[in-house]
Amino acid sequence: MRVAVLFGGASEERDVSAASASKVIEALRERRHDVVAVDLSRGRLGPADERELFASRIDRLPPGRAAATDLADIAARSGLNEVDIVFLALHGGSGENGTIQSLLDLAGIAYTGSGRLGSALAWDKDVAKRMMRAAGVPTPDWLMSPAAADAVEAAIGYPLIVKPNGQGSTVGLTLVESARELERATELAARFDAEVMFERYIPGRELTVSILEGKALAVGEILPGAGPLFDYTAKYTAGAAEEIFPADLSAARTERIQALGLDVHRALKLDDYSRVDFRMDEEGRFWCLEANTLPGLSPGSLLPQAATASGIEFPELCERLCAAALGRRRTRTDD
Repeated sequence: MRVAVLFGGASEERDVSAASASKVIEALRERRHDVVAVDLSRGRLGPADERELFASRIDRLPPGRAAATDLADIAARSGLNEVDIVFLALHGGSGENGTIQSLLDLAGIAYTGSGRLGSALAWDKDVAKRMMRAAGVPTPDWLMSPAAADAVEAAIGYPLIVKPNGQGSTVGLTLVESARELERATELAARFDAEVMFERYIPGRELTVSILEGKALAVGEILPGAGPLFDYTAKYTAGAAEEIFPADLSAARTERIQALGLDVHRALKLDDYSRVDFRMDEEGRFWCLEANTLPGLSPGSLLPQAATASGIEFPELCERLCAAALGRRRTRTDD
C-alpha cells in the first residue's frame, strides 16, 4: 500500500502532529508499506529532512503559527494523487475542522479519519454539545460569547471552564475559580478563536472512550499530576499525568460510558475512529466534554493505549485505519 502521511500545518498543535506522524510512518514502514512524509508547510520530505524534523520534541507550550502552503501546491509537488491513501496525522485548525477533508474530497483522494461534515461538527464545540443533548448524552451547561460576567455567573456559576470554541489539546483553556479571573481567561481563549465557551466545571474523574470501526475500546482514566486539569502541559510533559487502561470502573459503568461514547460518535456523524472525553462526577454520572476526530497517534497517546489494552498493537492500529478508509471509499464509489 502506498501511503502519504500528511502532518504539520499552521495550527498550535503542529508539534503534536509531527509526533504522531513520526510514529505512524515508522509503524507503517514496519508493516512493509511504501510511506512518504508530507509536511503541510513544506511539502514532501526526504530522508534527511524527516530525521531532522522528527528528532525534535513536543514543546510544553504550543508553538506559534507557521506559514502554511496551499494544499493544491502541496498535492502537486508531493504526489498525493499517486498514493492509495493519505493518512491524516494533522491536529487542530484546518487539519481537523473539515477544511482539509473537503479539499481531499474535491480532489478524489482517500484519507483516514472522519469526513468533512463530521470533522466540522465535532470541531465546533457549541454545535457538538447541542448534538450531544439532542442524542440524550449529558454534557455540562454552557454559554457562548459575547456574554457579560454577571450573565455567565448566573447561568454557569463558579468554578467554570473558559475555552476557545474551535481548538484542540486544551489550548487556551482555563479553570476559573472566581469573577476576578474571568476577563483574563476570556482574553486568552479569544486569542485562539473568535468564539469563546463558558462551561460548567465538573469535579471528578477524567475518563476517555476511544471508538474504532464502530466499537468502543478499553476505557481510560487520566490522573493529572499537578492540578485538576489534563491541560496542554500535562498532556505533553513526560510524567505530568498518569494514564490508566483499562480504567478502574465497574462493568456496568464501563458499559454505560462506552455506550455514551458510541452515541456521541454517531450523533456527530464520525467515521472510522474518534476519542470522546468525559468527566465522572462524585455521584457516578458521566458528562461528555468533547469528541476528537484526529486524536494523537503516537504509541503513548490515549487512543493507541486504548487499542493496546483491547489487544490491538500500534502498527496493526495504523494499518487498520488505512484499510477502513479505503473500504469506506470503495463502498461510496460502488454506491
